[in-house]
Amino acid sequence: MRESPSNSADRQGPLSGVKVVELAGLGPAPFCGMLLADLGAEVLRIDRAGARSAGAAMFDPAKDILQRGRQAVALDLKSADGQAAALRLIGEAEILIEGFRPGVTERLGLGPDACLARNPRLVYGRITGWGQDGPLAPTAGHDINYLGLSGALHSIGRAAGGPVPPLNLVADFGGGAMLLAAGVLAALVRARADGRGQVVDAAMT
Repeated sequence: MRESPSNSADRQGPLSGVKVVELAGLGPAPFCGMLLADLGAEVLRIDRAGARSAGAAMFDPAKDILQRGRQAVALDLKSADGQAAALRLIGEAEILIEGFRPGVTERLGLGPDACLARNPRLVYGRITGWGQDGPLAPTAGHDINYLGLSGALHSIGRAAGGPVPPLNLVADFGGGAMLLAAGVLAALVRARADGRGQVVDAAMT
């Protein structure tokens, strides 16, 4: 297990004591993990064995702010041992967040049914571009696709020119990760009240 930049063993903040497991990915899921860690949650990121974190493929890990504030462990989620280890960690968590395409965690044996069977109080937060079902669900996309199809991109830029892409601040982070964070925290309130976990499904579109 290793620590990401700016990790603190003594987490402070309103979410102190909340345990979160994050399945490493790109864009909105790590932003959500960073936000929860910044608020004091104990976030453990599960990286792919034999590789650096997904974000580290593009950035120097020491400078990648999206990876800050949590510890990380590398597991081979395609192996039975790796899946079992992940389920043990998830069994001790209150929140899980993942940002894979629809069906990926189910194929890894880490979908909502398997995780909630192991931990009925779990809040299972997932985020995709188009949602878990529907005609575009299996289609690849990026922040600009979700922003454009929603109509929001049309409103950004000068009247006399074309739209100006706002990096990935609107779809990935604002429309995706922030709403995922709000959803999982609302579900956590309920889970602590009645012991019932649930799936929070956010789509960047």
